[in-house]
Amino acid sequence: DQVRDQIITEARGNPLALLELPRDLPSLKLAGGFVAPTARTLSGRIEKSFQRRLERLPADTRQLLLLAAAEPLGDPGLLWRAADLLGDGVGITAADPAEDMIDVGDRVRFRHPLVRSAVYRAASPEQRRGVHHALAEATDPKSEPDRRAWHRAQAAVGPDEDVAVELEQLAGRAQARGGMAAAAAFLERSAQLTGTRELRAERTLAAARANLQSGAFDQALQLLATAEAGKLSELQGAQVDLLRGQIAFATGRGPSASLLLLKAARRLEPLDLNMARETYLDAWGASAFADDERERNLLEICLAARALPPGTQPPRAIDLLLDGLALLVTDGRATAAPTLRQAVSVFAGQDVGIEEGLRWGWLATAASNVLWDDDGWRAICSRQIDLVHRTGALDRLPFYLIALGVAAAWSGDFGAAASFIGEVDEVTAATGAELPPYAALFLASLRGTEAQALPLFRATLDKATNPGQGVAATVAYWGTAVLCNGLGRYKEALDAAQRASSYPLDLYPGMWALPELIEAAARIGEAEIAWSTLERLARTTQPAATNFGLGIEARSRALLSEGNAAQNLYREAIDRLSRTELRPELARAHLLYGEWLRRERRRSQAREQLRTAHEMFTAIGMGAFADRAARELLATGETARKRTVETTSELTPRETQIVRLAREGLTNKEIAGRLYLSTRTVEHHLRKVFAKLGITSRNQLGSLA
Repeated sequence: DQVRDQIITEARGNPLALLELPRDLPSLKLAGGFVAPTARTLSGRIEKSFQRRLERLPADTRQLLLLAAAEPLGDPGLLWRAADLLGDGVGITAADPAEDMIDVGDRVRFRHPLVRSAVYRAASPEQRRGVHHALAEATDPKSEPDRRAWHRAQAAVGPDEDVAVELEQLAGRAQARGGMAAAAAFLERSAQLTGTRELRAERTLAAARANLQSGAFDQALQLLATAEAGKLSELQGAQVDLLRGQIAFATGRGPSASLLLLKAARRLEPLDLNMARETYLDAWGASAFADDERERNLLEICLAARALPPGTQPPRAIDLLLDGLALLVTDGRATAAPTLRQAVSVFAGQDVGIEEGLRWGWLATAASNVLWDDDGWRAICSRQIDLVHRTGALDRLPFYLIALGVAAAWSGDFGAAASFIGEVDEVTAATGAELPPYAALFLASLRGTEAQALPLFRATLDKATNPGQGVAATVAYWGTAVLCNGLGRYKEALDAAQRASSYPLDLYPGMWALPELIEAAARIGEAEIAWSTLERLARTTQPAATNFGLGIEARSRALLSEGNAAQNLYREAIDRLSRTELRPELARAHLLYGEWLRRERRRSQAREQLRTAHEMFTAIGMGAFADRAARELLATGETARKRTVETTSELTPRETQIVRLAREGLTNKEIAGRLYLSTRTVEHHLRKVFAKLGITSRNQLGSLA
């Protein structure tokens, strides 16, 4: 936080700083300052301009500037202690000739953040090592062991195993307290200071893994290239394939993720059986969500996983997950359901270790979705979000935010969904990941504003042919089907739902499109299509046996039934869905029941159901479905009240993000860290929120719907 605030303060609203600083702020902030200023990218013109100014300064002033550039905390006491150790006569007046470049007060701040980089880059390697050595000697080893070790490492001339070991130990402590980016920096420098080839390769791979987890994907790839340049053992070579596959999947770049992971898993089988099983699970996830050849690749992965010798006994959480997902593909849902249910239960609880949770928790959400288990889905996501934030492992964070965004939208909390979507954008902008806008697509489909939704769907479909975007088209077609059913354009909904559900394994989100297909087909008289799709739907909901799945099945079956059978099924759907948090699906059940009652000429009962549906849709913000309910009400002789916009829609996406985090109990400082903002910016946004909502304190945010 000190590093972030220091850099933002240095920017002082300077337009050049505002253009250049965002490129480096996330990594500098996340790494706690353990990133050399040489990481900055400066144009030649700017750099030469600063260097010409530096050349005209006295030697003691240049020395003071270099000390300040090498220590991002801006502690004046540390600065002067280090200056005394250098013995170059650097006094307090040394800052005077550079007063337009640096401010030495209660904190040491550069007037422009790019000056720091220019100063550091202008110095020779020997000069840099000298100031880092002085800073290390001037740093208290008890209160600031990490920073002292870092400066010692920067001062080292060549291999130094003592410093390398110290950095490796500090990396472990940094990881334990959530400093994944700092741990990556420690491990990278530790590898550079390692003299033996085998140990250097091992530490380089560890640094690559830490960079992957912290979201520094390009740096992780560079480290893998460095490791490959040397001679690797067979196990280390397999780990390179594994990390390359994980990076390809996390970034959404390239179709090779599942193939790389499959290759790594096969190489690992004779070397480390547990690691091989873990890698097959990674390959399953990459194939299911990124490949265009999902069916063929998934089957190959699952058959290979099933052929492995049994894992440890009792089975680990990831063994349950792998076995369940492999059975799902090879033997079907009915066989896989008990194992998947057990895996979901374990991941939703507190018995999964941190490493297991970080790496595979997102796949446990896939298992919960396969089981139509919305409660398990939310429980796993909530636990994982907390785990990711505590550890600083950003590589998986977007997946959980996307899942929570979809869950929030499906619960009818569109403000929270928009906030999660905004947070996804922040994280992917910081890490460079390229993920399809899954949650945004679903939210747009439920809102039902065609002018906003269709361009998003089209853009996603245009990109869906890109490598690594395999499931994006499925989500876009599913969203289109929901939108068109809301608009009453059933032929278009039918076409989109058929495209979304074309994948034969009925994995989500394709299986979620089946109810849309049934509704659309029933409305345009395509009974054969509707009945065959209902059979497919039942094969997914019956083994799951949840209120979510069985409620959706009952609602879909009612569309194809008559008389008392239809009425009982609609009532069952309403009863089951009312026991879930899925308000949009419950509202749709009321709508369909009301439409059926109207066609049965039971107008008073139809009005009751349609009025309930319209009120729910309006409160949630589902415009298209609300209009559909209003038209049905009008056909019964009753006019629905005009839809109004909720007060919270006045908030910007950024303000909505901050409100959600504030309601969760985060302090302004914690919110700033989560969203890469300064504390002052958060305070500014909250003041605007209070004015818009007519409240005066954070405590009142909790009472807002």
